[in-house]
Amino acid sequence: MTVQNMTEQARISCGIPKKIAMINDIAGYGRCSTTVSLPIISAMGVQVCPVPTSVFSNHTGFPVHFMHDCTPILPQYLEKWQELELTFDGIYCGFLGSVEQIGIVRDFLVSQIEIQESKALSARPAVILDPVMGDHGKAYRTVTPEHCAQMKELLSLADIITPNITEACLLADIPYRESGWTAEELTALADRLHAMGPDRIVITGMQEQEDFINFISCNSGAATADENAAKAGRLHSCCRMHAAGESRPGTGDIFASIIAADAVNGVPFPASVEKAAAFVRTCTKASSELHIPQPQGVCFENFLYLLTPPACQNLLTPPAQHDGACPN
Repeated sequence: MTVQNMTEQARISCGIPKKIAMINDIAGYGRCSTTVSLPIISAMGVQVCPVPTSVFSNHTGFPVHFMHDCTPILPQYLEKWQELELTFDGIYCGFLGSVEQIGIVRDFLVSQIEIQESKALSARPAVILDPVMGDHGKAYRTVTPEHCAQMKELLSLADIITPNITEACLLADIPYRESGWTAEELTALADRLHAMGPDRIVITGMQEQEDFINFISCNSGAATADENAAKAGRLHSCCRMHAAGESRPGTGDIFASIIAADAVNGVPFPASVEKAAAFVRTCTKASSELHIPQPQGVCFENFLYLLTPPACQNLLTPPAQHDGACPN
């Protein structure tokens, strides 16, 4: 094939990439937050426009770290985007370290919706929120009751949320437990989160014997102000994935990044959850086999090709069990 033919084939097969504004921290070492999200979303054919909320030398799982809070620069940073009337197909929110940052992001989301409405664009940006607040039943040190309350307000602007079970319980004001969740309990938990605004929810971080469980809940697409009618039209299912190694930092960022890129690319939500879970499992398994130290996260770099179409259609190896089989 000649260079000219290759160029023509690329031109035909590749359209203008979608754009995501990614609001998250940057950790220089340890494979988490922006340093995993940017390459993953880019590999999936989406342009990433970062908004740094803070800069870390390395993530906080190491004995020491340096941290620079970017809160003072965020208003001016985002103000210039507003002056330029920049628009995005999606906005992905990760770690927000303070109540003030949540307020700044909320104002940015509202302004983006207003800009797109003023330009008579056909669709508002898809808002994907990973409400980073805690894990293993405990809120992080910086998460105060006011922080949690403001995060609930932010949910009203989100289309998709990806909380782990700890964060879901914090947002819904219900007691946490590590295991033993029934399908009815998870449905009720998801319904409480839906009532705050988001259409699509995946609750992660649950384990049943040797399987990790992601509980999926999404509205059928019929808009209604009647909560009872909305509940009746919701689809619930579980994506089970056999555990492939110890818990590692950055896997939640990887998971949410795949969900975000798929959202702007129009991939159905359950299929996106399956892809994200399978990719995380593949990376975790390889990292364990390569004896990569746990604080260094997962070697996702080895598998980015799996996320680049059309290779992604072969990702589910082994296949996820997405047959609606939730905990009894």
